Formats: sequence, structure tokens, C-alpha cells
Amino acid sequence: MPTAEVTYVVTGRGTAEITYRPEGGTGAATVVREAALPWRKSIRLPVGKSPTVAVVLGGSGGRAACTVAVRGEHVQRATATGSYGRATCGGERLG
Repeated sequence: MPTAEVTYVVTGRGTAEITYRPEGGTGAATVVREAALPWRKSIRLPVGKSPTVAVVLGGSGGRAACTVAVRGEHVQRATATGSYGRATCGGERLG
């Protein structure tokens, strides 16, 4: 099955909970609790799957931004701010 390289990046300071579509694109999402920021993960997703990464800040708040790149090309960026701030980045199905 053809695949494409996807890179998830979360920038900021401190820690955050990060959830992303895992390598292979099947099964439950992968959750990284108290991930140290900045954080980066490159995986290969099958063509036809949509890349997704979400970030949730802790109670002390702060600011973090997520980005998704497919085959080295920027797809989306979003920013989370404040106590329990959330942001989700994704892309269209890989083609």
C-alpha cells in the first residue's frame, strides 16, 4: 500500500497532552501525556488516510501551536492558549 511521510510538530514551552493518528493510520489514536515541548514526530501514513494531531494544555495554561506537514509541505497550523486550551491540526486525505 502506498504511503506518505507526515510530520507532526507542537511548539511551545512546558508540557501538553498530544494525540495523533499513528503510523499505519489504523487503530486507536496515540496519546502522549505530559509531552515535553517542543515535540516532533514523523510517521508514514497510507494514502487515503487523514493526518491529525491535537494538543491540550494543562491547567496552568500557556501557549502551544501544532502544525502538520505532508511530504515536507506545510498543511495546517493552529494555536492553543490559556488554561486547558486546545488546538487541532489536520489535513485532507492523503492522495
